[in-house]
Amino acid sequence: MTEHAEPGPSGPVPDHGHGQPPGHAHGHAHGHPPGERRGADWMFGGVYGTVLAGALLAALQRKGEEFAPYYDGTWVLVTAAAAGLAHGYAHHMATHQRGSAGHRWRLLWLALVDEWPLVAAALPTALLLFAAGVWGWDQESVTSLGLGLNTALLFAWGCFVAARLGYGLASALLIGVADAAIGIAIVAANAFIK
Repeated sequence: MTEHAEPGPSGPVPDHGHGQPPGHAHGHAHGHPPGERRGADWMFGGVYGTVLAGALLAALQRKGEEFAPYYDGTWVLVTAAAAGLAHGYAHHMATHQRGSAGHRWRLLWLALVDEWPLVAAALPTALLLFAAGVWGWDQESVTSLGLGLNTALLFAWGCFVAARLGYGLASALLIGVADAAIGIAIVAANAFIK
């Protein structure tokens, strides 16, 4: 089984790397650098960063306390960056290869840089919070808007990546709906907990 999509009766059929050695689906096999990302990796970073930002936005909403949008936005970015660093480092260690110290450091750097989709996916939430600070928007409206925005982004991530991987329109839309369901679950949890 190869890493690439194989043609089927109705177009390319995605191969998600099942049965491959560790790191093969991420472009680490045969010495390929982690910069050779596949669609599934982009989806992971985008979905994970969006879910993380939405969950943080909901958790940082504090009824009865003064709204601190700059503080909250900064923590969304810091947490996303920390999560990206932790995931990149863990992925590097899990796919550790022999070689010189310089080569290992280079691979670690590439693994960390490859986490940028996770951080980028948290930017809309952080920017929304910073805008709330500039224009004085109230916390409840910002939280509702942010959770709705993240749910829409999850839908878009799912549809976009599925289409890139060769799924048909109907399947891509279903995958988008499945991703959006995560955002809806966060909205429901926020309403229940608060």
